[in-house]
Amino acid sequence: MSILKVARLGNPVLRQIAKPVPIEVIKGHEIQRLIKDMVVTMREYGGVGLAAPQVHQSVQIAVIEGLESAKPDKQKPTQLQILINPSVTVVSDNLAEDWEGCLSVPDLRGKVPRYREIQVRALDAEGQPIDFRAAGFHARVIQHEHDHLIGKVFLDRMHSFESLTFLREFSRYWQEETEENE
Repeated sequence: MSILKVARLGNPVLRQIAKPVPIEVIKGHEIQRLIKDMVVTMREYGGVGLAAPQVHQSVQIAVIEGLESAKPDKQKPTQLQILINPSVTVVSDNLAEDWEGCLSVPDLRGKVPRYREIQVRALDAEGQPIDFRAAGFHARVIQHEHDHLIGKVFLDRMHSFESLTFLREFSRYWQEETEENE
């Protein structure tokens, strides 16, 4: 397994619509290795999700693993998920605005509106169909990674750039306010 180079904002691969993965190649060595390398890369860089375009592969694969809450007393592990050719359907129009960052947009954070609950249909790492609802932070991460598969980054979803901040300033000026509101 290898740690892959992460594409940064400005690289054209991040603005392309990724190609679906044919079901007959999912179990093949190339896709399985890509999935494993993506998981290793996500973990190495401390991400909670990673989409294939972020590692220079314009195919519809996302890996997700993280926590339901950033607060230490409410940490609930999110099991590793592999989503191939995912489709996302909004369950309700209820939006929540919260902070996001991205491995492809390093050192920046901003408030992004996302749907609170979504329905996800995809294939897993074995090519088997999966269908589930995601809510809260889990839904946010899936929407963020799905955006990468359609050529979007979190900046494209921000209503205003007034909250856009460097990570150092986020930690200094915004993080306490965020923790107080949880």
